[in-house]
Amino acid sequence: MRQRRPVWLVVDLVALVVFAAIGRRSHAEGITLTGVVTTAWPFAAGAVVGWIVVRAWRRPVAVWPSGVASWLGALVVGMVLRHLTGEGTPLDFVAVAAVFLALFLLGWRVVVSVARRRRPSPPLPSAQR
Repeated sequence: MRQRRPVWLVVDLVALVVFAAIGRRSHAEGITLTGVVTTAWPFAAGAVVGWIVVRAWRRPVAVWPSGVASWLGALVVGMVLRHLTGEGTPLDFVAVAAVFLALFLLGWRVVVSVARRRRPSPPLPSAQR
C-alpha cells in the first residue's frame, strides 16, 4: 500500500482541477488548460499545505485528519492566495467553494472508506484459526 500513497495526493489534485473546470464552466469562462490551471493552483497549493501539516501520506484516505486538512488547506490557503493575486474572494464564493471543496475532497474518501468496509476480509490461514 505504501507505494500507492502518492496516488491519493494525485486524486486530490485531479478533484481540484475538476472543481476549477466546473467553476469556470458555470461562470461561462473558457475551459482552457491555462484557465483551469490558473483557477486551480491556489486550491491545489492549499491542499498540499494541508497534506504536509498533518502528514496525510501516512493515512491518505482517512477523512480525519487527512481529508479535513486537505479541504481546509485548499479553502483557507486557496482563498488567501486568490486574494493576494487579485482574484475575487466574495463571501458567497467562499461559501460555495467551501461546500464544493468538501464534496470533492471529503466525498471520495467517504466512498473509498465505505467500499473498503464492505469488501470481505481474506480468510485467515489455517494456522491462525
